[in-house]
Amino acid sequence: MTRRARILAFGTAGVLVLAGLLCGALIPGLTGQLLTLVLVSLGLGGAVLLVFFEVGLSEDRERAREDALRRERERSRQESRFRSRFGRRPRPRRRGD
Repeated sequence: MTRRARILAFGTAGVLVLAGLLCGALIPGLTGQLLTLVLVSLGLGGAVLLVFFEVGLSEDRERAREDALRRERERSRQESRFRSRFGRRPRPRRRGD
């Protein structure tokens, strides 16, 4: 998620909460209460979902980093094994052999 998308998503959640609070203050009666309840719930619920999404993304990035490091270590081990088996030059043959 890009920085711009993150700001836009959290900003939208904040705007919903503010709009709900304004509806509660400016619109009298049951309509204002319902709008407040719905808009604030949507805004706060969206913010919580976005936080969980961010946590999941950070865990995915960490897992990808660990996998890349593990692959690099394995590749290094395989190269060192190959060198230890085949890295030596063959001994020159003696003339009598």
